[in-house]
Amino acid sequence: MQNKARRKTGLKASPRAPFEINGVTAPAGKLTQVELRLARLPTGMWISLPVGVLHGRREGPVIWVSAAIHGDELNGVPIIRHLLDAIDPRRLSGTVLVVPVVNVQGLIQQSRYLPDRRDLNRCFPGSKRGSSAAQLAHLFMTEIVARCELGLDLHTGSGGRTNLPQLRCDLDEPGTLRLAREFGAPVLLHSRLRDGSLRAAAREIDKVVLVYEAGEASRFNTKAIEMGVEGTLRVMKSLGMIEDSVQGPKVAPRISRASSWVRARRTGFCEMTVHLGTEVAEGDSVAVIFDALGQDRSSVKAKHHGIVIGHVTSPLVHRGDAIAHIAELPETVGSEGE
Repeated sequence: MQNKARRKTGLKASPRAPFEINGVTAPAGKLTQVELRLARLPTGMWISLPVGVLHGRREGPVIWVSAAIHGDELNGVPIIRHLLDAIDPRRLSGTVLVVPVVNVQGLIQQSRYLPDRRDLNRCFPGSKRGSSAAQLAHLFMTEIVARCELGLDLHTGSGGRTNLPQLRCDLDEPGTLRLAREFGAPVLLHSRLRDGSLRAAAREIDKVVLVYEAGEASRFNTKAIEMGVEGTLRVMKSLGMIEDSVQGPKVAPRISRASSWVRARRTGFCEMTVHLGTEVAEGDSVAVIFDALGQDRSSVKAKHHGIVIGHVTSPLVHRGDAIAHIAELPETVGSEGE
């Protein structure tokens, strides 16, 4: 009715106010690139966080999508690239802040950690005058998280491990569970908050974070990337931010309330007998460990019924090493509330 009235009177709709970030004015209907200065190098040059601001022409939620909090977890970088190609800011309701590389120094060094060996995802919310990790965490919290209502944080397995596409979040919160279902990852894992994590710090200021885990460090995984793009677009559609037709997930997600790693009981060469997504029963073999001649063998067995959501990729393992990550499932398939 309002649009018809404007056409009859010749009045134009008022343009949406620009989005202000770090002294930069991002106009509606465009992608604006912003650099958040973090620290000076010895050369005097700045290390900066690259940020993209997709500011829609219509009112709506403000969300962020971040990747590479661990500097070697790279799948999120192409996910964000494809999102920027898929989202037209002229038709967007709301605003999307994208940060393809949070841990810039870790990325440059091809390392999970910052140069001081700190895990950035244990340093939130940070502080303005703390360590370099604390300063980075504080910058991200104040300039990105505080401006948003919801965040999607993109991860992979750590070095030497690979993950089935999965979403980790608080499944006890109905709104979060609804969004997690919309994302459509094969497994939704109820995940407790860890001190110092981005998710825990965001929760303290009433922000919701969905953590997407898929693939392995230092590698691009095409299927994991595609699922990350499609899942994010489905979440945005459910929030009313986009109108584009996005296909729903082909299979309903499996819901797990807990998970645990099965560990090696001896040192040797490891050959997996299951794949990501394999459903196992208690006592099923998930791997075989053997010596150089292949004569002294031992089987690594599942401790409970569940689905394999991660496993080691290195063929050489030591006693106590994590071999397979199994998300627990109810004994009866389909009884997890689907």
